Amino acid sequence: MKGIIILGIVHEERKARKDRHASFFFAPFAFLMLFGFGSTGSLAAQSIDAAAVYQKSCAQCHDEPQGRTPSRDALKDRTPDAILQSLTTGSMSVTAIALSMAEKRAVSEYLAGKALGAGGESAGMCTPPNGAAGARSAPALSNVEGPALSNVEGWNGWGNDIANSRYQPRPGLTAADVPNLKLKWAFGFPGGSQAYGNPAIVGGRVFVGSDNGKFYALDANTGCMYWSFQADGGIRAAPTVAKAGSRTAVYFGDLKGHMFAVDATTGDLIWKKQVDDHKFARVTGAPKLYDGKLYVPVSSVEEAPAAQPTYECCTFRGSIVALDGTTGAQLWKTYTIQEKPQQVGTNAKGTALYKPAGAAVWSSPTIDPQKGIVYIGTGNSYTDPAVPTSDAVMAMDIKTGTILWWNQLTPSDAFVIGCFPNSTNANCPKDVGPDFDFGNAPILRTLGGGRRILVIGQKSGMAYGLDPDNEGKLLWTFKAGKGSALGGIEWGSAADDQNAYIPVSDILGPAADAGGLFALKLATGEQVWHTPAPKLECTSGRGCTGAQSAPASVIPGAVFSGSVDGHLRAYSTRDGNIIWDYNTAKEYDTVNKVPAKGGSIDAAGPAIADGLVVTNSGYALWRGMPGNVLLAFAAR
Repeated sequence: MKGIIILGIVHEERKARKDRHASFFFAPFAFLMLFGFGSTGSLAAQSIDAAAVYQKSCAQCHDEPQGRTPSRDALKDRTPDAILQSLTTGSMSVTAIALSMAEKRAVSEYLAGKALGAGGESAGMCTPPNGAAGARSAPALSNVEGPALSNVEGWNGWGNDIANSRYQPRPGLTAADVPNLKLKWAFGFPGGSQAYGNPAIVGGRVFVGSDNGKFYALDANTGCMYWSFQADGGIRAAPTVAKAGSRTAVYFGDLKGHMFAVDATTGDLIWKKQVDDHKFARVTGAPKLYDGKLYVPVSSVEEAPAAQPTYECCTFRGSIVALDGTTGAQLWKTYTIQEKPQQVGTNAKGTALYKPAGAAVWSSPTIDPQKGIVYIGTGNSYTDPAVPTSDAVMAMDIKTGTILWWNQLTPSDAFVIGCFPNSTNANCPKDVGPDFDFGNAPILRTLGGGRRILVIGQKSGMAYGLDPDNEGKLLWTFKAGKGSALGGIEWGSAADDQNAYIPVSDILGPAADAGGLFALKLATGEQVWHTPAPKLECTSGRGCTGAQSAPASVIPGAVFSGSVDGHLRAYSTRDGNIIWDYNTAKEYDTVNKVPAKGGSIDAAGPAIADGLVVTNSGYALWRGMPGNVLLAFAAR
C-alpha cells in the first residue's frame, strides 16, 4: 500500500479503453514521503536560496499539481522534519540525490513555513493522586495473563484477536448506547500531520504511535500521559500488549524496519530488532503475538524510486519474521518470494537491474492455532513476470515458516510508480499491472457444522471467501467497489459471528460515488445490506470525498467506519442504518495543551473497549485532510 506511505506523486490518468476499464498510472517524478520523526536540529544555512531550490527541483510538480500530487499550499501542513526525513533517508532520497544537505534542509523549512525542530513539546503528564508535583507512575497491567493475545482484555493489537476480526464482543457499551456517544477527551500529537497509528486499549490505558515516531501510553479515562518513547521512524503499526518473561511489554514496529518491545508500565526499552536491512523496508502492518512469539509483517516503499533510471530496480521481497517475544531473537524468516533477486541486465544509464521483487506484506498476520498456520495477504510484484505469490493469500507453518500453500487472486500484477504502458524505461514492467495489493488482513471465522472461512478484501474492489481447510480454495466472491490503486477495499474489513463488514474506498473515482459499507453473509458472500456514503457536506477541496478507506470495527449491534471527509459513523448491524455520526474535522482543546485539529480518517480504525471508542483523525495523503489528534468517546 504505497498509496498510504508516499505523499506526492505526479499522477497521470491514462485511461485504457480496453474493456471499458480505466487504469491509473503515475509519472516518474515523485517528491515527498511522510513517515518522519523527531528533529534534525538547527536552521538551514542562510546562504541557500530555498525559493530557488524549490523552483528548480519542486515547482514543476507542486505549483500545478495533477491527480494526487499535493499543492504548494498543502505542503504547509507538513512538518519540516518529516520533509527532511523524506529527502535524506526516505523513499524520495533517490529523487533528491542531486541536492546538498543544506539545500534539503533549506527547502524543508521553506515548504513547511517553520524551523526544523519546531514541533512542540508535550504537556499533560499524569499527576499523582495527592496532587504532589511530578508525573504519576503508571500502575502495573494486572490483567495481562499468559502469552496469548486472546487472554488480554481490551482492544489489543490491530484486529483485537488472533483471527483479525476487528470484533469486540465485550465493548463496555451497547448498541443502544452508541447514539449517546460524546467526546470524552482529545490528545494532540506534537508536530504531527498524520494520525495514522491504530490505537490499542489495554489495562486502563491507551497505547498509540505517531507519525513523528513518538509512542505514548495514556490514561484511558482522562487522556493524560504516563510516558512516551522515541522510535527511529514513524509508527503506523498497531501496538500489542503481552507478557515478556517477568515484564509486560508493548510491541510495535516503525517505518525504519524496526520492532520494539517496551516496558508497558515504565516505557523503558526491553529490546529492539531490525527485521529487514533493505533500505526501503517498513513495518506497516501490526505484529501478531501468539504463544510467546511475535510474527512481524514486512513491507516496503521501493516502488517509489523504482522507475528512476539511477535506481537498481528491484531487490525487496516481502516477508514474515518470527521473533521470541521475551528476547527479540529471530526464530525464522520466510520471504513471500523464495527466489533471491539476481541481476538480469542494465538499463540505458548502465544501472544494474534485478528480479524478482515485491509481494510486500502490508497487513497484520492471522493466526490459526487449530492448524498451526499463519495466514497473510501480499502485495503486487515490482518486476515482471509477476511472481505467483503476489496479490495472494498465503499460509505458512507457524513453527518453521514453511510455505504450505497460496492462492493468487490477481495474476500478472507487476507495478511500480512512474511506469505506464509502452514505456521505454527498462526499470518498468513491460505490462504494467493494476496495483491491486491486499491491504486487508485475512479474517478467520468459524461457520456452522465445524466449517471455517477466510474473508479478505482487495484493492480490486473484490471481497473473497476462502477455505482455510482446503488450501485456500475459493468459496465465493463479491464485487463491493470499482477498484483502483487506492481501492476498492483498502485497509481493513471486520466480521462478527454472522457477517463480514466491507468498507469501500474508491477514492480515485468521483467524490460523490466513493465510499459505502456492505454487510455480507460469512458463509455465502450474499449481500445483507449496503449503505452508500451520505451526501457530502462539502463541494470541493481536500477531504471532500465519501471514501471509506479506513478499517471498520464492530461490536454487537453496531459497526463503526471512518471516512476521508473526517466523519466517524456507526451503523446498525441489522439493517445498515446510521445510528451515530461525528465530524472529527475541527480544532480541539487537548489534555496535553498541544494545538490539534482533526482531518481525514484513513489507514487506522477505532479501538473499542471499556466503554470507550478511540480513533485517530488526520491523514494528509491522497486528497486527505491533515490532522494530529486522538479522540476518545464515551456514552456516559
